[in-house]
Amino acid sequence: MLFFIIVALEKLKGMSLMKIRQATMDDYDQIMTILKDGANQLAERGVDQWQGDYPSPDQIKEDIEKGFAYLAVSADGETVGAISIVEAPDHSYDDLKGEWLLDTDKYVVIHRVAIHSKHAGHGYATKLLTEVIDYIRDHRKDIDSIRIDTHENNSAMQHLIDKMNFTKVGELHGVYRPDEISYVYENVRE
Repeated sequence: MLFFIIVALEKLKGMSLMKIRQATMDDYDQIMTILKDGANQLAERGVDQWQGDYPSPDQIKEDIEKGFAYLAVSADGETVGAISIVEAPDHSYDDLKGEWLLDTDKYVVIHRVAIHSKHAGHGYATKLLTEVIDYIRDHRKDIDSIRIDTHENNSAMQHLIDKMNFTKVGELHGVYRPDEISYVYENVRE
């Protein structure tokens, strides 16, 4: 299902305009560059997330083919980041160690969020998640729950997820790589 093609993000707390556009196969190399840069940023912070074969080239191609991959574009036309918004069911959560706030099949999952390092520190990650969540709340009345996860040592992403009013609901063990633990969060429609 097409999530949205272009969403103009209104000024948020004095920050500049941003657009989100659905990715095509022409964007594949750019998405891979952004994700590799994200993996490097994580490694520099000592976080072992994305240091193996995830996200894989095949995963990104599948995201694009299914319409799940998006690019974040700044007001000056510069691509600053990438995100995937995956429609249910997402089988990476099949072995959740925990309990969902809402037992539903009407959810989307935010995966593979990355802002390129040359655009870090400008609030783009906050703007991106805020507006994606707001868009889902305002335009996807069929969605009852938004889900997201991150590596147990990715404190920056955990902070961002907490700031977005998600509730930690459990853990994943070995879903992305053997012995890797991810914290899982949910935000339900009120």
